[in-house]
Amino acid sequence: MKYIIGVFIVVVASSFLMKPAPTNLRITTLNELGNVEDSVEVTLFRTVQDYREEVNPVMQAQFTDLKGRTTFKGLEPIKYYIHAEKGDKSNVGGGVETDTLEEGKINKLTIIIE
Repeated sequence: MKYIIGVFIVVVASSFLMKPAPTNLRITTLNELGNVEDSVEVTLFRTVQDYREEVNPVMQAQFTDLKGRTTFKGLEPIKYYIHAEKGDKSNVGGGVETDTLEEGKINKLTIIIE
């Protein structure tokens, strides 16, 4: 009986200590030919207005790695607007809005810059 009570206490205590997994967004950037683009500056915005004016980014812009990927961590499960730019290439006029992110998951998105 003591064993069962002990197990119950451990289970209840651990359930209070468990944190939900963070909500992340992994963006892969490709060029118009479908090739990976590294060193692309990627910025996230909460609203279309902020995106259009390029103000109030969610966090500091990040650059894609050699695999064309960057991951924004600890996000809210909402829609975001993405600006990706490298030299004279960008995603303007293409896909700029995410779906609502799934909470506690690594959400994945591929964008094209041209």
